[in-house]
Amino acid sequence: MGQTLCICSRGSLTIDNKRYYFIQKLDEGGFSYVDLLEGVQDGRFYALKRILCHDREARQEAQTEVEMHQLFSHPNILSLTAHTFVDRNGKSEAWLLLPYISKGSLWSVLEKLRDKGSSMPERRILHILHGICSGLKTIHERGYAHRDLKPTNVLLDEDDRPLLMDLGSMNKARIEVRGSREAMTVQDWAAQRCTISYRAPELFNVESHCIIDARTDIWSLGCVVYSMMFLEGPFDMVFQKGDSVALAVQNSVVIPQPCSYSEGLQSLLSSMMVSNPQERPAVGWVLDQVQDLRTRSPNTHTHMV
Repeated sequence: MGQTLCICSRGSLTIDNKRYYFIQKLDEGGFSYVDLLEGVQDGRFYALKRILCHDREARQEAQTEVEMHQLFSHPNILSLTAHTFVDRNGKSEAWLLLPYISKGSLWSVLEKLRDKGSSMPERRILHILHGICSGLKTIHERGYAHRDLKPTNVLLDEDDRPLLMDLGSMNKARIEVRGSREAMTVQDWAAQRCTISYRAPELFNVESHCIIDARTDIWSLGCVVYSMMFLEGPFDMVFQKGDSVALAVQNSVVIPQPCSYSEGLQSLLSSMMVSNPQERPAVGWVLDQVQDLRTRSPNTHTHMV
């Protein structure tokens, strides 16, 4: 890696020979923290993601997340500015320095719309969806799958450009399952790494002999589209009520009616949210449909939130 880090006085730190000021804490999860930093030399803001590595496996997972970032250079995939591993007080942490996107996640935008009793115009949905599909297509073309696509893992910049983030659940797109033991291993992994209300049906009850592929992302993408249309995921309420999401995803998703969005967008949503993965389209086809819908969509003003 060749990257050095030291924690200095006056709330600053050095990563890869560049100094950054600590500004404030941004977020905190089970095993990670996100801090806001300012570059001393460039004056830009950065998000420092600190992942606690309790054991060798956790450290390897963090290393994999770094490697996934390094694989891609795409306008719709969040880039990695720098990284290092630090050992402090007998504990190991992975530090990932990322660009700071002030607007926040797609989910935070949807929450603001919901609080205002508003909705997202179709043209804006298609614009965001186009960017998500573009980033996802690049990931799939390299033989990988995101595996945890959801509104909180999509950032939006000031121009509403979506950036896919949190690449820690990514792995090879094609997983060949041979036997019940392998099936249980994949199922347990999905239970830990793929958010339940956006998880594809085939990951809830993995069959003993099957192939899991990138179309798990297409199901999750459908859930993201649904959330942009209706400001909540199709299975969010199922999960919140304590009902079985595993059971709910086996049924066709019903689009609430009356629906103010075009038949074309509704049809595209339905095509992605098919329980049988073999019947789901590839992301390239989805991207083509989005481009087609954008040319037909009325040129209404896109309201930024």
